[in-house]
Amino acid sequence: MSAAGRVGASSDSLDQDASGDVVRRLTARGETVACAESLTGGLVTARLVDTPGASAAVRGGVIAYATPLKAALLGVDADLLAVRGAVDADVATQMATGVAARLGADWGLATTGVAGPDPQDGMPVGTVFVAVVGPSVVVVERLALEGDRAAVRHGAVDAVIALLARSLG
Repeated sequence: MSAAGRVGASSDSLDQDASGDVVRRLTARGETVACAESLTGGLVTARLVDTPGASAAVRGGVIAYATPLKAALLGVDADLLAVRGAVDADVATQMATGVAARLGADWGLATTGVAGPDPQDGMPVGTVFVAVVGPSVVVVERLALEGDRAAVRHGAVDAVIALLARSLG
């Protein structure tokens, strides 16, 4: 049943349906996913592993909250970080690529952005980049999310899982 057809379903249950769907699809395909997270601080990985049987598809996650860790742990180009900062489309793509390589996954997801309360790297609060890298797929989206810190972080989680779902075809 589509989300629109669910009467009384909470937003959390709909969000879990989306993540459960991608975990089931990855499992059926025999593929795996790993997450590189900055502003989401582990929320993407947590959402995915809430699905029973997630261990068949989820390899793990790296929380690289501090900018230098994006280079040290995920292989993001240090010069890119120095010039553009952490809130950048190419940084998100390199994070996703790096986490997939380091954790041995078919798919890499990444979130980087500004949850607030203050701007970062010249970017306003709510600016988020989400990326998905997989077999013959490299996609990144820039988001302008509204709301408080929690709303921005949860919006980023929803967006990267939706991007993975679309990328899976």
